[in-house]
Amino acid sequence: MSQTDFLPPDRPATAPYWDATRSRTLLLQRCGPCGQLIHHPREACPRCLAQDFVWGASTGRGSVHAVSVHHRPFEVMDAGECPYVVAFVDLDEGVRFLSNIVGADRLTASPGDRVRLVWKPVAGGHALPQFEVDRTADR
Repeated sequence: MSQTDFLPPDRPATAPYWDATRSRTLLLQRCGPCGQLIHHPREACPRCLAQDFVWGASTGRGSVHAVSVHHRPFEVMDAGECPYVVAFVDLDEGVRFLSNIVGADRLTASPGDRVRLVWKPVAGGHALPQFEVDRTADR
């Protein structure tokens, strides 16, 4: 099994999120009652425990909060995919997102760098959100 074999879990609470990845749209949950913006998708709001959500598209832009470079593959990777970069990205909408930094500048990514969303195709027509360093953007 490899990362490209990944099939999202079949859960009603996360279905809108994963369905939107087929059209390369990053959706975020917003709690209807309290307005809390939420990521990762879940069944109840972490602030008020409501289960009434509105979904909205993210711009896919943000900045690196923290970054880690890994030189050994995890179980569904080939050694040729290393080194790979994992980062917390603060999306412009106000949520923190755990993902990979990919692309030519991935190994030099550092906190504060601006990033933009890119997609990695996986099974079932879905895609995983990842980020590239955007050297054209102002910090």
